[in-house]
Amino acid sequence: MIGISVAESNEWETTLKYFNKNHEECEKFPFGEYFFTEINNKKVIVYRCYIRKVASAASTQYMIDKFDLEKIVVAGTCAGVDNTFKQYDIIIPNKAVQYDCTVRETEPLIKEKFNVDIDLSDLEFNYKTGIIGTADKPLVMWNDYLILKDNNITIVDTEASGIAYVCKMNHVEVLIVKGISDFPTDESKTTKELSHEEQYNIFIKNIPIVMNKIFDDYIEKVI
Repeated sequence: MIGISVAESNEWETTLKYFNKNHEECEKFPFGEYFFTEINNKKVIVYRCYIRKVASAASTQYMIDKFDLEKIVVAGTCAGVDNTFKQYDIIIPNKAVQYDCTVRETEPLIKEKFNVDIDLSDLEFNYKTGIIGTADKPLVMWNDYLILKDNNITIVDTEASGIAYVCKMNHVEVLIVKGISDFPTDESKTTKELSHEEQYNIFIKNIPIVMNKIFDDYIEKVI
């Protein structure tokens, strides 16, 4: 069986609406809820893994163990880093890295042992790719943005690389399909609080646009 993993609550609400489901129709599990559907004549379980690396990694292991998943597609929004891309672009990364696992002051930001290379050779359509970075905090601060840009990160989120790591350990195929909902802004031009609030509002507004674009244009192609 194939799994589609969705993390954030507003992303999940959009997912339910897209598939004409409601909460009462979903089965519950310790980290969220799920429902079954069929895509390309394949049985698929769509589930909310909840936010941040601990919950998303734990839910991934739960789903692999309970439903013997052979492949997981991580679908959701992300913040942009590489400004050659733009808002609403959909990225299918060829590498997932965790960038909050080292001591920045004395070690490289990214260590090879936390990286997951993702095989995209079976995809038979044109797509944008790059490196997704994951940490337990959202990308908001401008200084963090500059550090990630210097390390050639394309997009960032708070779940995908943790999910990819668990898949790697279980020998389960993983694909990540992420749409850029927002970019950080330089808070020196305002205040940190106002800058964060502005970015968050943009993120919330763009979630349905990004999720529907993923489901309309990409999900059948990657299942």
